[in-house]
Amino acid sequence: MTFLLSVLCLLLIAVIIVQIGRVTELASKIRGEEEMQYIVNKRQAALSMLFLVLFLIGCVVSAYMYKDWMLGYGPHKAASAHGSSLDSMFNVTLFFTGIVFVITHIALFYFAWKYKGEKGRKALFMPHNNTLEIVWTVTPALVMAFLVIKGLDTWNEVMADVNPDEEYIEIEATGYQFAWTIRYPGPDGQLGAKNYKLISGTNPLGQDWTDVKNVDDIHVDKIVLPVDKKVRVRITARDVLHNFYLPHFRVKMDAVPGMPTYFVFTPTKTTEEYREELSNYPQYQVPADPNEPDGPKMWEAFDYELACAELCGNGHFSMRRIVEIVSQEEYEDWLKQQSSYYIGTIRGTDDDPNKDKLFDFEIQQRKEAFSEALERAVSSAEADDKTLKFNYVGFESGAATLTSLSKYELDNLVEAMKKYPAMTIEIAGHTDNTGDAEKNQELSEARAKAVYDYIVAQGVEANRLRAVGYGQTRPIDSNDTDAGRAANRRTEFRILTQPTL
Repeated sequence: MTFLLSVLCLLLIAVIIVQIGRVTELASKIRGEEEMQYIVNKRQAALSMLFLVLFLIGCVVSAYMYKDWMLGYGPHKAASAHGSSLDSMFNVTLFFTGIVFVITHIALFYFAWKYKGEKGRKALFMPHNNTLEIVWTVTPALVMAFLVIKGLDTWNEVMADVNPDEEYIEIEATGYQFAWTIRYPGPDGQLGAKNYKLISGTNPLGQDWTDVKNVDDIHVDKIVLPVDKKVRVRITARDVLHNFYLPHFRVKMDAVPGMPTYFVFTPTKTTEEYREELSNYPQYQVPADPNEPDGPKMWEAFDYELACAELCGNGHFSMRRIVEIVSQEEYEDWLKQQSSYYIGTIRGTDDDPNKDKLFDFEIQQRKEAFSEALERAVSSAEADDKTLKFNYVGFESGAATLTSLSKYELDNLVEAMKKYPAMTIEIAGHTDNTGDAEKNQELSEARAKAVYDYIVAQGVEANRLRAVGYGQTRPIDSNDTDAGRAANRRTEFRILTQPTL
């Protein structure tokens, strides 16, 4: 019904306009074309002056009414250290261009009124005036020179890169249709190397996994940064032109394929602080979602955001990402909860070029896990808890030859045996029920003996160990499934003599 009424109103307005045109045409025939033209000129001149007044008042009133929604005014003061410089430059530019805007519009409509066509008036043509040309050339040139110098000064301040000895956080934002991949350095504080030729379904950035700096790098869905800490953002694009835009921090830089760019800024307000400032304004006390009147208010639902400021395709809108500014302690806690993309997605797969090596942090993690498990076993009074499985000891398929990575876990056991000289253990080999039972028995004995020989070779007394093979006789899972058979193929050790803690 509303749509129908709107259409009828538009038709009615069109009919009225047509009728006014016909009436005007008839009046001109009655009064004469020339006299009617003078009347129209006078009317249009008066309407021009009315429009001038209403237009300028509207500009001032609308700017005042919406100042609390515009960047740089009301609650939306810059939330970065450099942002105030850009806002100041914008205000200075607005001051001078505003003067020109008002004067030119007054002159435009005033001249239309003053020099309207009237009976007996002739146009005066002025082909040349040196004084006027000097005024309207020199004056804009001086103003522009001032604005350009101030702009260059601000540009040099805002676009300065970090110093090598400066403390800062470096992250990377890669735009593509239609999302951002945000990469953080891991504990080493360094981002690893990339090569676009390595981009694949599991490697969206083309990270070079042979570069050890890539191993602990983190991929996240939102940007989290500490307040009052300088941040350097590497900005790249994978396909078309994008734009890295953080409006509240006055950060805006193109993401260009094949040409990395950067931006350095320091957040000065946490997300919670910005929300508190918004809460002081009545217009932000309304529900964020009109359909949920009891839901969070606009100030409560506010988030800093990353947007793409280029029209990069139909899905352009989906490139929005949340940006959260927190305290240093909150940032460190959040960072500890993030996991390495390489370890979580690439490690141990066909795409992993490092299958035959362990990284230092992996060696340390496995050592800590082994020590904790051994201490629990030693401290327990339950007999079943005295048996521990080797999680990372492996053998070549169908043989008793230890894999190269097995030595790390066996070295942990050697260290424990030397730490607890009174401890004695039994090393046990087990198989699944695939194949001949007698051969399985022989294989389990050979594998247990291989572990025994390695530990003795590292200086542990032979009388503190014994090697036993149980073949397929002691399964811990069903042999009817691949997972069950894999669990049954194991090597473990049992504490025979309790060490003194």
